[in-house]
Amino acid sequence: MSYLTQQFSLQGKTALVTGGARGIGEMIAEGLIKAGAKVYITSRKQEDLDEKVAAFNQYGECIGIIADVASTAGIEALAASITEKESQLDILINNAGKTWGAPLDSFPEKGWDDVMTINVKAPFLLVQKLLPLLRNGVTAKKPHHIINIGSIAGLSSDSLSAYSYGTSKAAIHHLTGVLAKGLVKDHINVNAIAPGSFPSKMTAGIMKTDEAKQAVLATIPMGRMGDPEDIANLAIYLCSSSYMTGNIVPIDGGSLL
Repeated sequence: MSYLTQQFSLQGKTALVTGGARGIGEMIAEGLIKAGAKVYITSRKQEDLDEKVAAFNQYGECIGIIADVASTAGIEALAASITEKESQLDILINNAGKTWGAPLDSFPEKGWDDVMTINVKAPFLLVQKLLPLLRNGVTAKKPHHIINIGSIAGLSSDSLSAYSYGTSKAAIHHLTGVLAKGLVKDHINVNAIAPGSFPSKMTAGIMKTDEAKQAVLATIPMGRMGDPEDIANLAIYLCSSSYMTGNIVPIDGGSLL
């Protein structure tokens, strides 16, 4: 085994990726599996889950769980399901998310409640419920990892009329630091990835025409959207580091410049 393979191998690790059947969650889950991890992915839709598990199992071990993190009951059920199957959890990727766009004058209260629940409260509650598994088998040299998926929308004031989305991502960035400081004594590293534009259902909604796509690409100095390998490789690095915690890492092709 080469030095690089040894340093970034996730062989023997167990991971959970919420919303891992599509979008950024799918990209990260595939990368973790290819790096050797056993990966659980969640989705609300059985068809999406079955299709993605079948595709991922050609690379390694992937297990699907139907879960809805929009409710406390759904989070508790997910945590119970993982606890039944595993004695420890090495990696938790809080990826499941939601956005809502509407003009300022008519932006609905539900657009705040739903987005803040899924993007901020759900990751906190899932960490809380999975702490016993995250604490098991951990050492200072081999910490366990929580990665929250934020967004450059949480680092910018350009809302694109998704007022609650950017605010929720700023909140999950802050929560990342709070959790990192609180869990460092348990040897659990907590970091966040703040993606820019990657191909997903969410970005497809604002790029329905060639004109809209070109407008988005014009805001990216590199002139392209991110590739799956770009964000997967960053996640693998964070899951391999023993000394990095409490950081928000943008990956955006230079958009924040």
